Amino acid sequence: MNKKTVRDIDVKGKKVLVRCDFNVPQDENLEITDNRRIVAALDTIKYLIENNAKVILCSHLGRPKGEVKKEFSLLPVAKELTRLLGKEVKLADDVIGDSAKNLTENMKEGEIVLLENVRFDKREEENDDEFSKELASLAEIYVNDAFGTAHRAHASTAGVAKYLPAVSGFLIEKELNFMGKALENPERPFVAILGGKKVSDKIGVIDALLEKVDTLMIGGGMAYTFFKSMGYNVGDSICELDKLDLATSLMEKAKQKGVKLMLPVDTKVGKEFSKDTESKIVKYTEIPDGWEGFDIGTETIEMYKKELEKAKTVIWNGPIGLFEFDQFAVGTNEIAKKLAEIDAVTIVGGGDCAAAVEKAGVADKLTHVSTGGGASLEFLEGKKLPGIECLQDK
Repeated sequence: MNKKTVRDIDVKGKKVLVRCDFNVPQDENLEITDNRRIVAALDTIKYLIENNAKVILCSHLGRPKGEVKKEFSLLPVAKELTRLLGKEVKLADDVIGDSAKNLTENMKEGEIVLLENVRFDKREEENDDEFSKELASLAEIYVNDAFGTAHRAHASTAGVAKYLPAVSGFLIEKELNFMGKALENPERPFVAILGGKKVSDKIGVIDALLEKVDTLMIGGGMAYTFFKSMGYNVGDSICELDKLDLATSLMEKAKQKGVKLMLPVDTKVGKEFSKDTESKIVKYTEIPDGWEGFDIGTETIEMYKKELEKAKTVIWNGPIGLFEFDQFAVGTNEIAKKLAEIDAVTIVGGGDCAAAVEKAGVADKLTHVSTGGGASLEFLEGKKLPGIECLQDK
């Protein structure tokens, strides 16, 4: 996808509206607990400052549903940006009201203004034309650098591009380069690892990847739907009974396409959903009643690691087990560490997966950790993302 970036447009002296993804987690005191998404936006912001642009940032935070709610204010983000940049970031009290207009009207080159949460106005998610126009009127150039919301056709992610020259920031450029190249022209063997709870969340992705990969490894809760479709008991494990035929047809498709579809051969089961529950490892064919599968077993870990040693390109989406509980994070951690060791292009997509590799301490040893959850899934599926489609082609 050959989209123009901020490098391809003259920003000197211009007001540039940048859509960032500052949807960061906070604790009960509204302190930011993970600033990775803010840090990820810094390259684009610094480039604009260095090239004498007047920078107007915007983002959503949480789901305020069109109402002004203090707990979703971007004030903590403005403070964190000020700290990271060593330069004041002024926060407007509104999105397109008097405060936003006053702060952006007479900006000097290199100044930064952050608009208040765009979702405080319900017209944002409706992609309202009038709202898009007003937002666009604050600036002369639009930059989208929020890959995490690129699959949404909202005013700040797509609507404003109708009224301003629109290009991508460095974060979106990076996502398109790594994920795009991996999908269009991967070095082989190409392995995909898919985890997560449900087959239904990943149907499109499994389907699309079966056209492209050499090996597809399944983990997480969705493995149990496959086991059940093969006629095995899954105890109390997550299982989509209405998706058994689908699981069978996906296994059939893999066979036809010559794709090696790997399912766990053993699983770590627990008595109940709690971090210190009693647990044991059993064969996938012998899950007892009253027990629930929460992780892949030791045999599966070794089998998957061996397969990954041959890989030259790996895409991983969705944790392999209930990684939030230490005793069921073993599979996810082992796979993460293996990816950090192998000589391959390694791409991790999805919020939970990104958190898992961060927790395993290997995020910096992987080729690319995507910031987008839903967006990276839809991109893997080959869907068109509105926040990317609206940008100018090179």
